[in-house]
Amino acid sequence: MRVLVTGHEGFIGQNLVKYIYNNTDWSMDVYDWNSGILPSIMEQDWVIHIGAISSTTERDLDKVMRQNYDFTRQLFNACKTYGVNLQYSSSASLYGMGIDFAETAQLDPRTPYAWSKYLCEYYHRQHQGGNTVHGFRYFNVYGNYEEHKGSQGSPLSQFSQQAQTGNIKLFHNSNEYLRDFVAVEDVCRVHVEFIKQVKESGIWNIGTGNPVSFEHVAQLIAKKTNAHIEYIDMPDILKKSYQAYTCADLTKLTATIGPQQWITVEDWLNS
Repeated sequence: MRVLVTGHEGFIGQNLVKYIYNNTDWSMDVYDWNSGILPSIMEQDWVIHIGAISSTTERDLDKVMRQNYDFTRQLFNACKTYGVNLQYSSSASLYGMGIDFAETAQLDPRTPYAWSKYLCEYYHRQHQGGNTVHGFRYFNVYGNYEEHKGSQGSPLSQFSQQAQTGNIKLFHNSNEYLRDFVAVEDVCRVHVEFIKQVKESGIWNIGTGNPVSFEHVAQLIAKKTNAHIEYIDMPDILKKSYQAYTCADLTKLTATIGPQQWITVEDWLNS
């Protein structure tokens, strides 16, 4: 098996490359967006495309469209032409302010990032070919190697870094913000299991189905580090697009690869 991973220097990409290296005997190549040219894929069995501008606050629409949509569309076309199978990352941000988190739900993208992911999915549906294409709607992924993301890092990453100063900053009413936090190790495992098992094309959620509040996460980290929690106002740039609740509907994922044992936030913090 030969696979190409894009976005290998990013948070999920670094973890995925490490996971594939440690848990498979596959040959692996990586691609860096900064090379400026489309990667050669003819010799690949699979392309795992997770390179993207992931900032939900990025407002340069042209920049987001070039890197997230145009490049992904080019990869779709090349993989279809050469019969190479493809996995690509989408996002639970497509659900927006909705409360239905099944893959068939009405979508509500609120940011340039979410719209770029929606357009990738739309292109996927409209241009299916003889190859297998897996699209994954990641929920709130956290784990190692995300420190460089700064304010775009997961709450676990941000709170852990803030705790080093002795003070965790938490939005007011964070007990009411519940997210489906999924460990990056589980995301990597699902990617690999799908390559091993699943020949059909489609879109699947990757989450735990068990949301927890931001406040609960902060309290766990504060208890572990003896940090103080300070409550602050939410920035205006987030208010119209900030999801108060996410919870992956795992009906389709379970039907495809069976029930999964997900790492909990508590287990991850204590590991």
